[in-house]
Amino acid sequence: MPIVVQKYGGSSLETLDKITEIAKKIARKKNEDYDIVVVLSAMGKTTDYLLDMAYKISKNPSKRELAVLMSTGEQVSIALLSIALNNIGVSAVSYTGGQLNIITEGFHTASRIANINKDIILNEISKKNVVIVAGFQGINENNEITTLGRGGSDTTAVALAAKLGCCCEIFTDVDGIYTVDPKLHPTAKKLLRISYEEMLELASSGAGVLNVRSIELAEKYKVPLLVALNAGYIEGTIIKELDNTMEKSSITGLAVDNQQAMITLNGVPHNIKIISDIFGKIAKQDINIDMISQTTPINNLVNISFTIPKVDLPITIQIMEKYKNEIFTFSYETFDNISKLSVVGIGMKSQPGVAAKMFKILADNDISVHIITTSEIKISYVINPDKQQIAIEAIAKVFNL
Repeated sequence: MPIVVQKYGGSSLETLDKITEIAKKIARKKNEDYDIVVVLSAMGKTTDYLLDMAYKISKNPSKRELAVLMSTGEQVSIALLSIALNNIGVSAVSYTGGQLNIITEGFHTASRIANINKDIILNEISKKNVVIVAGFQGINENNEITTLGRGGSDTTAVALAAKLGCCCEIFTDVDGIYTVDPKLHPTAKKLLRISYEEMLELASSGAGVLNVRSIELAEKYKVPLLVALNAGYIEGTIIKELDNTMEKSSITGLAVDNQQAMITLNGVPHNIKIISDIFGKIAKQDINIDMISQTTPINNLVNISFTIPKVDLPITIQIMEKYKNEIFTFSYETFDNISKLSVVGIGMKSQPGVAAKMFKILADNDISVHIITTSEIKISYVINPDKQQIAIEAIAKVFNL
């Protein structure tokens, strides 16, 4: 029988009634002659609750112990779903990441999957069991519990599908991928299919339906992904390799990110060693720089603006303070209330004029731009948040999103 990996997120598991309904959904899939591997997140807001307790005890808890603590949420979910399935006559067994030898590398609370031993899963499938796996977690080379960061259960699911050579179904509280977040643009259109490349750009630009790492893995190993509603039978969105039908529209989707901060460095010597030193120190703090803009040198000085996750602003400020004492021309400004809008579309490769249209939209609506970055299939703009909704509506109208 074909194997399928299904993943259910925390909102799908908030209550015992919801867990019972998921068990019934899995039972129906099993009756369609599928072998099923299920990956679960923690119930509801369990992870947030666990973190809240940790930070009430300590302002700086050990990353090792945070990983141990957070991994317990998924263990509750997998045990309860296994009990629910067995209760309705579907043989099931649950496994933690450690029990399955999901080997990880990197930081305790931001690890990456290095390898998975599929033998245990295949052995359980041979016994006709539904295999239920704790997402978001694994063990490192020292046999210590690690976690994969926010959205890590998506990564677990895709990694298992890649290892097992099957498709992956991600069930969540939305019924697919939309051209724009429907909460921001209620008339947004649902996409029936989207390429890995476009989905990766949207996810990395603020569209929060899927974890970025999971899409990278799906593209690398050609794992077909379905994103669909956790209840009912509404058609979802397939994420797959590019086909000719996907290039008809110049823009596929618009993503919005309000979790970025912008820093502008003024009076930086136009010296690559100094600039390298600044960004090197930021990188050593595991801070991801997204957009970068540099002015033309004047009197051998440049201004540099860049964006980082808002949560990393305090650490970055500490780094910048050092340069105020070392470079007499140096100063900096921080902006923690910005909006990043990104338009994404494979069609940009073959249809010119998208950038011109975007600039006209912004100009017609008196929207100033602080930073612009581009790639083959994406254009991103940093604007003031008070213009965000105006920009969304105008862009959606012009590009029929």
